[in-house]
Amino acid sequence: MKKFLIVVDMQKDFVDGALGTSEAQAIVENVARKIEAFDGEIIVTYDTHGENYMQTAEGRKLPVPHCIKGTPGWQLNDRVETALAGKRCTRIEKPTFGSVELPQVVGRLAEGEDFTAEFVGLCTDICVVSNALLVKATYPEMELYVDASCCAGVTPATHQAALATMRSCQITIVGE
Repeated sequence: MKKFLIVVDMQKDFVDGALGTSEAQAIVENVARKIEAFDGEIIVTYDTHGENYMQTAEGRKLPVPHCIKGTPGWQLNDRVETALAGKRCTRIEKPTFGSVELPQVVGRLAEGEDFTAEFVGLCTDICVVSNALLVKATYPEMELYVDASCCAGVTPATHQAALATMRSCQITIVGE
């Protein structure tokens, strides 16, 4: 059985940059240790926007430029990047909350085998929940997990709400 660790948007802008929070900063070491201990395929997503971000639908609703490709804020947090050194890793750029490419990449890497996937990262209530639900909808028989100790939401309340939503959709929440 294949095992995947899906590291969602652990980018500088979400940790301590334009949209950073103390909760996001608090999970960095947990995420890094999880990556270092993981024996399997790792998939990393990058929230990726262009210079025209403010003219996009997202930019009009969240008028905070962030994760502009090529900027320091688009890069992974340094500790997370260091943890990934020497690991098998597939990187996906996504232009919005959920990556429609992610389930395809998981399927290709699974090579027809059953798999489990564990999600960690930011933000629980936006990108983690979106990507976990996309993978669950595509592979309803596979076991999916979210490590709550390796996730942070926009607020603690929305983090908890997203965990409840994923639990309702038969995704196992660990690390609470």
